[in-house]
Amino acid sequence: MTPPRPSKRRRPAPPPSGLDATHLAQAEALLGHRFARPELLREALTHRSANAGLGSNERLEFVGDRVLGLLVAEWLIERFPSENEGALGKRLAQLVSQPVLAEIAETLGLPALLDVATPEARAGVRRRATVLADAIEASIGALFLDAGLDPARAFIRRAWQTITQSQIRPPQDAKSALQEWAHARGLPAPAYKVVSATGPSHAPIFVIAVTVAGTSASASAAAKKAAEQAAAETLLGMLKS
Repeated sequence: MTPPRPSKRRRPAPPPSGLDATHLAQAEALLGHRFARPELLREALTHRSANAGLGSNERLEFVGDRVLGLLVAEWLIERFPSENEGALGKRLAQLVSQPVLAEIAETLGLPALLDVATPEARAGVRRRATVLADAIEASIGALFLDAGLDPARAFIRRAWQTITQSQIRPPQDAKSALQEWAHARGLPAPAYKVVSATGPSHAPIFVIAVTVAGTSASASAAAKKAAEQAAAETLLGMLKS
């Protein structure tokens, strides 16, 4: 007699998304594109907390990060035909930085459209810079995968228009400016220290302190580099006042 075959265990279906048709329609209006594959948009707006990491926007963020860098670089080459690679690189680094992405996402009203688990939503995850930056990059990735570069380009040039026009000169990041300030005065290089690292793995908060010649300042952010930049900017303001 043939023994019975072991039953296959089915993976439990992921919980349904909290995004309804109204949210998706608002997101399409925000992005300026009607999706042929709305599931891409739904995925782009889903934080990992809402779906146990399944079907969250992390993979689309990976794609969108590359698309954003390419299209901003293309735009900068057009706008500044005489600038060298170093100057263009500084402009690019600022325009695709987490603080700028988060600011644009806030301006567009993206936080209200994100699907986030209730405990994380109560903790203010929708307003965290890293979450907003990931979401806007994921949205760009969704645009690209749904219809190619053209809708992604149109959205980026519209959403980044104001900040791109305000870039009269190539920007200098705060850490570099602080190091130059110290070097010009014969002082040791700024020293950075992690004061604390708290919060869950998907939404950490780092507090970084920086010291130059006995004067210190600190700042917090969801990424170490962002916290270092914020601390450096604060200390520069103190030293120059």
